[in-house]
Amino acid sequence: MIDEMRRRSVLAALAAPFGLAHAQADARTIRVIVPFGPGGGSDPPARFFGARLAEALRQPVIVENRPGGISGSIGTMAVKNAPADGLTILVASMSPLVVNPIVVKDLPYDPLNDFKPISGLTKTTNAIVVPADSPHKDLASLVKASRTNDKLNAGGSSALFQLGALWFASLAGFRFTYAPYKSVGQVLTDVAGGNLDWAFVDLGGALPLAKAGRVRMLGTTGEQRHRTLPEVPTVLESGWKDFVFHSWITFHVRADTPPDITRRLVEAMRPIVHSDAARDFARQADAELFPLGPEELVRHQREELQRFQRVARAAGIQAQ
Repeated sequence: MIDEMRRRSVLAALAAPFGLAHAQADARTIRVIVPFGPGGGSDPPARFFGARLAEALRQPVIVENRPGGISGSIGTMAVKNAPADGLTILVASMSPLVVNPIVVKDLPYDPLNDFKPISGLTKTTNAIVVPADSPHKDLASLVKASRTNDKLNAGGSSALFQLGALWFASLAGFRFTYAPYKSVGQVLTDVAGGNLDWAFVDLGGALPLAKAGRVRMLGTTGEQRHRTLPEVPTVLESGWKDFVFHSWITFHVRADTPPDITRRLVEAMRPIVHSDAARDFARQADAELFPLGPEELVRHQREELQRFQRVARAAGIQAQ
C-alpha cells in the first residue's frame, strides 16, 4: 500500500486534466509495460493509447517492452512487483491472462486476483487457413475429411491458437494432430508448402499470403465477416454456433491500486477508446476497438478462462 503523501501526489497528477481545483502536474513517468518484444501485436496499441493517455493526463508516458518467460510472464510479473500507485500499466492480452493459467504449472501470478482492468483497447480476428491447392474449399469439407481421418495435422504458433483449434474441433466433432511452432511465419510457410493440412492463425499474419494466393482462408472467427475479406465466411455463419474468438488487448494495473487512482485512469481512458482517432487507428491496424470498461472486462476474462479450461480438460491438456 502506498503511503498517503505518495497517494495524494499521484492523484494530483491524474486529476489535473479533469479540472479539479488546485490539481498540480506531476513530472513522474507512467510506464506502460508490453510483456512481448517490439513489433508484436501488442506494441502498436500500447504506443497509440499510451500517447493518448499522456495527452489526457498531461503526464509523461513511456512504453517499455519486457519480453521473456512463458507467453509474457516476465513483463506481467514486472507490473505485479511494481508499486500499486497507477504509474505502471500492463498491456494485457489473452496469453498471460487466460492461456497461461491453463497451461503453465505454478504460475507466479494470479491473473484474476493480482490485476484489475482499466480499459479494453483493441481486438483482432483469427482465421482457419489451408494450402492454396487444398481440396477443401470450405470449412464443411475440412470438417468432413477430419472426421474420417484424425491424422490430418494442424499447426499454431502458441498455446492460444492451439486452444482455439481444439475449441473448433470439439464443436465440429473431429480430432487432429497438433504441431506447435514458435512463430506464425513458420506456421504459414508450412501451410503454404503443404506440410500442414490446416492452421489456426491470427488473420493479420495470414492476410498477405492469402492475398498472394499462397494460402486459402476457409473461415474467420469474428461475429461478422472481416471488412477486408467479405468473400470469406465466418465460422459462426458456416454452422458452428457460438464460435466467436477474438484476440484482445487491454490496460490493467495491480489489483491493489487505490480505487480513486484507478477511477482517474478509467475516466481518462473512456473517451480515448471511443474517439475518432482510436477508430482510425483500429481500422489501419486491421483490428476493432474493444471499449469494454472494468466490470465488463472482468466478466469477459472469467468467461474466456472458464471456456478454455473446459476445452483443455476435454483435450487432456495439463499445465506443465
